[in-house]
Amino acid sequence: MKIGLTIFATDRAMSPVELACEAEARGFASLYLPEHTHIPTSRRTPPPTGEAELADEYRRTLDPIVALAAAAAVTSHIRLGTGIALVAQRDPIVFAKEIATLDLLSNGRVVLGVGYGWNVDEMESHGVEFATRRRLVREKMLAIEALWASDVACFEGELVRIAPSWQWPKPLQRPRPPVLVGGSPGPKLFADVVEWADGWMPIGGKGLREWLPKLRALMQERGRDPTLLQIVPMGVEPTPEKLDYYASLGVTEVALRLPPAPRGEVLPKLDEYMKYLA
Repeated sequence: MKIGLTIFATDRAMSPVELACEAEARGFASLYLPEHTHIPTSRRTPPPTGEAELADEYRRTLDPIVALAAAAAVTSHIRLGTGIALVAQRDPIVFAKEIATLDLLSNGRVVLGVGYGWNVDEMESHGVEFATRRRLVREKMLAIEALWASDVACFEGELVRIAPSWQWPKPLQRPRPPVLVGGSPGPKLFADVVEWADGWMPIGGKGLREWLPKLRALMQERGRDPTLLQIVPMGVEPTPEKLDYYASLGVTEVALRLPPAPRGEVLPKLDEYMKYLA
C-alpha cells in the first residue's frame, strides 16, 4: 500500500511546487490537489463537512492543473493527482488536452481523480444542473477518453457532442492515466467506476469493509479484473492501526491529509508522516 499526500493548495498555504519537492525527497508516492473554481457568496449549499461555516480554504483554492504542472517541472517521480477535479464544470475538449499535456510533460505521472460536485451554487455559475451532474460527468469522461484513444475521435451523447476531430497530444500513459471516481459509495458511483474508471477515491475509509466486496463483484460481472481495482482513500488522518486496517482490505494507496497552512506548519506534519512510509 502506497502512502501519498493531499492538501488544499491555496494562496496562503505552502506552495504545492515546494511541497512536491519536499514530499518526493522524503519518499511519498503522490500528491493530490482538490478543485473549486469559486465559491458564490450566496452560500445556499451547506458545507459537506457538516460544519456551520465553510472553511476558508474552499474559497482560496489554486487551480489544480496549473499547480500540478508547476510541481511536475521540479520533480521526477512523485505521482501528481487531482483529488478531485470537478469535471462537470470543465469543457471536456480543453480538459482532455490539459490532462494529456500534463501527462506527457510529467513523463506519465498523472492520476485523474474526478467527482460530481456538491456545491449547487458553484455549479449554477457554470450552467450545470445539480440533478443531471452525474450523467454530465459520465458523458464528459467518455468523450475525453475517446479523444485520448483515437486519432480521429467523436462522441455523441445526450449532453455532450463532439464532431469527428483530431486532438494531440495523447497521454503518455496508455490507454490513459488512471481515473478514480471520488465520492460516497453506492450503486450510481460504482456503475461509473466499472464502466469508465480504474478505481474509487472515497473520502476517508468509512464503509470500505461493507462496500469493497460489492464493487469488486461488479467489476467481475463487467468482465474486468477486480485485482486491478485502485482504491485510494483521500484526506486520511493516519494511525498505525488505521493504515493496517486499510491494507488488510486491499486498499492500494492512502492520501494523508496535510493542513492548508504555511511551510512552518506543513513540514513538521510531513516529517511526522514519514514514520508511515516504512
